[in-house]
Amino acid sequence: MSTVEKQTASQTMYGVDPYKETKGEEYMGAPMKAHFIKLLNAWKGELMTSVDRTVDHMKDEAANFPDPADRASQEEEFALELRNRDRERKLIKKIDKTLDKIKEDDYGWCDACGIEIGLRRLEARPTADLCFDCKELAEKKEKQVGKG
Repeated sequence: MSTVEKQTASQTMYGVDPYKETKGEEYMGAPMKAHFIKLLNAWKGELMTSVDRTVDHMKDEAANFPDPADRASQEEEFALELRNRDRERKLIKKIDKTLDKIKEDDYGWCDACGIEIGLRRLEARPTADLCFDCKELAEKKEKQVGKG
């Protein structure tokens, strides 16, 4: 892979180039929404492919080992894969919820304070529903509650 290809690969997310806004463009106008729909669907597609690979892998690798240690190792590996797939399943639900927010013209605005979340934050975490300041405040509160 050439240096240019590496730079391009590192700048794309799920095969989608970052959004380039034009001067004076409306925040969360139709082109920006279309970009995030494309990004979220690409992310969801990758997660779905991963789920399919796991199912195939578990079918192919399933064996009834006579040695209890081998059997335990395989069960532990499968348990770890299933935990990862469960996290991905929850993420797919969150992506679907985010796609619904886009359809309802409610995407890109902080759920707590109502200001713009910001294009760069949404590029980094397309399912974000809090602006940077509100997210930071929520994390601080969470840490304080956890210590009590």
